[in-house]
Amino acid sequence: MKTLYPEITPFHTFFLETDSDHRVYVEQSGNPAGIPAIFLHGGPCSGTKPDHRRFFDPMRYHIILMDQRGCGLSQPFGELQANTTQDLLADMERIRRQLRVDQWLLFGGSWGGTLALLYAQQYPQQVSAMILRGTFLARQADMEWFLGDGVNRIYPERWQLLLENLPDLPTATVLERLVEAVFGADQDVAKRAVQQWQAWSGQVALGNDFSECMESVTDTMLKQVKMELSYAIHDYFIAENQILQNCELLQSIPTIIIHGRNDLTCPLEAGWRLHQALPQASYVVLPNAGHIARGEEMIDALVAATDEMARLLA
Repeated sequence: MKTLYPEITPFHTFFLETDSDHRVYVEQSGNPAGIPAIFLHGGPCSGTKPDHRRFFDPMRYHIILMDQRGCGLSQPFGELQANTTQDLLADMERIRRQLRVDQWLLFGGSWGGTLALLYAQQYPQQVSAMILRGTFLARQADMEWFLGDGVNRIYPERWQLLLENLPDLPTATVLERLVEAVFGADQDVAKRAVQQWQAWSGQVALGNDFSECMESVTDTMLKQVKMELSYAIHDYFIAENQILQNCELLQSIPTIIIHGRNDLTCPLEAGWRLHQALPQASYVVLPNAGHIARGEEMIDALVAATDEMARLLA
């Protein structure tokens, strides 16, 4: 059973300047002469963490982490202007060029995997390999599962609490009601919606490991949820089914798809559909894992994947 590599600190950090007010935090660790790999965090609204460096052998990999626009240490935090999927892909390409990397491995989970697939479809010659966890294809079906008639059947009590704390707009979708609440002028309504949204997301992602703790809503939490909803209400700034329709561009890229059987945030159907579109990819289904990149089974699979790619790309 493989475990995370030992803790390491970056050998270099910087802020990528963009053609907007955004400054994107980037860090490098591991071996600067090793196999370049970029870690793409989930969300949109999350950020990188020190343990994300530890999926990679620091002797064999040049490990690159970035906090996407408005996330983590990137500045200004929570900024939604000039913050679209296309902006994030452009930032990745700027980072690659600035670091003088010819090709890099893309490692992404959930939304990070979405970005990896979109980047690879736009810049296939710059991608040496991909490791994708918890596939999220950003289709209407995926949003319907999470915010329509889907996982609400698994956690009906928690779903009802969310609905009770949203504005009563009879013809609106749940997503539209969330946006109305969180972006509205009434801060009490916004905070209640954020609390219940966080609880709903946590319950679905963590399952039996979820522990209810209704924290006071901070400005940081509000900005994070606004960013998440901004991407969702704009269909993640891509066309419907765009990723699957463009998978012919990825057939020559070595790829490992890893998905937990118990993932209720991004159900296994998405990973299976991606594998059908990328039949050359290695497809690993973990019988006891869920959505989060933790637990022995998931960590073993992810570290095994980076080790396998290191051997392939050496």
